Amino acid sequence: MLTILQRLKCSLHPNRNEAEMHQAEWVIDEGRLKIKDRSGGQFFPSAMQVYSAVFSSLTEIEGRTLDCLLPDACPNLSFSRFPAEPAVWIKNTNPSSIVVTTGVSTDLGYCDVPDGADQVISGGKWYPVNLEALQAAKVWIAGLGVTEGNPISFGQLIALRSAHDVPAKLIDDSLLVASDIATSAGKAFCDVPGLNAELYPYQKDGVAFLRLIAQQEIGCVLADEMGLGKTLQVIGLLQSEHNRCSVPSLVIAPATIVENWRRELAQFSPLLKVHVHAGAGRAGIAERLSPFDVVITSFDTAIRDEPLLSSIEWNLLVLDEAQAIKNPDAQRTQAVKRIPRRVSLAVTGTPVENRLDDLWSLADFALPGLLGSVSEFRASFSDDINDASRLGPIVSPILLRRKVADVAKDLPPKIEIPQPIKMTEGLAEAYEALRRQTLEEYGPAAAMVATSRLRMFCTHPYLIDNGSGDPSVDMPKYARLLELLAEIFESNEKALVFTTYQGMADLLMRDIPQRWPKGFFRFIDGRVPVATRQPTVDQFYDFKGFGALFLNPKAAGAGLNITAANHVIHFNPEWNPALTDQASGRAYRRKQLLPVTIHYLYFVDSVEEVMLDRAQFKRGLAGEAVIGHEGEIDPSIIVRALQISPLSKFQEHGK
Repeated sequence: MLTILQRLKCSLHPNRNEAEMHQAEWVIDEGRLKIKDRSGGQFFPSAMQVYSAVFSSLTEIEGRTLDCLLPDACPNLSFSRFPAEPAVWIKNTNPSSIVVTTGVSTDLGYCDVPDGADQVISGGKWYPVNLEALQAAKVWIAGLGVTEGNPISFGQLIALRSAHDVPAKLIDDSLLVASDIATSAGKAFCDVPGLNAELYPYQKDGVAFLRLIAQQEIGCVLADEMGLGKTLQVIGLLQSEHNRCSVPSLVIAPATIVENWRRELAQFSPLLKVHVHAGAGRAGIAERLSPFDVVITSFDTAIRDEPLLSSIEWNLLVLDEAQAIKNPDAQRTQAVKRIPRRVSLAVTGTPVENRLDDLWSLADFALPGLLGSVSEFRASFSDDINDASRLGPIVSPILLRRKVADVAKDLPPKIEIPQPIKMTEGLAEAYEALRRQTLEEYGPAAAMVATSRLRMFCTHPYLIDNGSGDPSVDMPKYARLLELLAEIFESNEKALVFTTYQGMADLLMRDIPQRWPKGFFRFIDGRVPVATRQPTVDQFYDFKGFGALFLNPKAAGAGLNITAANHVIHFNPEWNPALTDQASGRAYRRKQLLPVTIHYLYFVDSVEEVMLDRAQFKRGLAGEAVIGHEGEIDPSIIVRALQISPLSKFQEHGK
């Protein structure tokens, strides 16, 4: 049986004379065919010479006369008539390091090309190599700042993945996505001086990822699920960036959560100089904003004041609830994208709500040009699963999305989130008018009547004036409820919404099912017979989609096990914290597989804030177990509740 060497060998002359010096054999060496003669001389024939030996029956190479054809000499080797396609290979060398090399694409995938070679052998097949085409690929990656064999940044990875008119086949075997980058970066996490918070492990990963994004001067989309502390992670970045430089950063958010941003920054980064740019008394010149570390404003104000905001080169531009710019043609989208910034950060729990266009707009804000123009994007991607899977690898390095189920082991069993909301000036004026009218009508002796009417107003003015129409118009607390429900329902999850008033439950049942007709919506309060309450809960549990139960904390705050929901929203505060906690316990029970997120919605500088402050004091003083549901309320608390007015803040600032 012939050996491999014998199969590759082709003798040129039978006699051992001068001609014997020209005898040679074919040898496979370094992925190429090489000719080796009896005298010890050897050389690599060119691809054209090999091609001619195979397909043109060439019998002489470099003065050596061949007695047999190359295919006969190499029976186990097949030959391609066409050059191998030049290729750029992206691969992981370890979980967090990516390198790029150039070579060719063969039937078996990527293949390196030896230096100076114009041919390769891969998987028992010989291919010619077009060196000009291969050089064009090398020039192309060099133009992106990529050095072959050296680790690249994930900004460069994004550039490679999203590039158009690539002069080679792009073979992307890198598995790196934002969550991998975050986990790797988190291993080297260092505490952020000035950040007054104890971060969970996944939050440390998130802050480390955001810092890496900022260092590389690219943007990203922070799309963690609700309850995972996106705001705190961004504050960690804002503090870290302040420690590095003194350039101000801008946060743009819905008006409903501007106050929440102000309070969260004061709590977690008290050393930062923070300014809320809002109202009639807001700054009119850039010099009044530049001294602050963080400026917070709303989307509506950003549109009105775009010329002012665009006169400052911001360090970070943060968009919270960034789905607000999902429409590429909307005025707010175009306005915020024109604001100059070093790094863009889109924060949203719902990166794709309806169409892939939503993600295009977010990605175009975070990293302009990543997905081309909107017309190019729409021509390349349609709203189907296949195109979504093609889009995934392009945006995955800048889209950080962790789910509660993925990090549940790092979380407490329940996450409590106060949602302070500032009234509009018109709403504050109406609140103040009602406060004065009630006091004049009933007098100080009827303090509880006065607080009750103010509580109803804060729940919704329609409960006082029997109003109608869209309940979210000029009612920021209701608008915030819709924002929360949108994020919950987008994840196909369920919520419990607690409210004291039957009128509010009726309003919710009229409005919410119209906005989300595919959801499951029911109410349970004193009007619902006890015998039918558990069957309603069972139907809620069995329903496979999203939905909400609108519940009275007394009627449905005990005896029911509603673990189908992992979100609880208290739409209006209760005087007694035990009642509130017992209501939250409907979802926070045994058999609940996920942490429960509990939101407390309330208006600042109103009776609601006094109620929440009292509830926190009571919890700290005695613990909820010893507070009775009918406990008396300290008269001084009532006095304070009647004295506080949201209008005062507008008057203080000349608004």
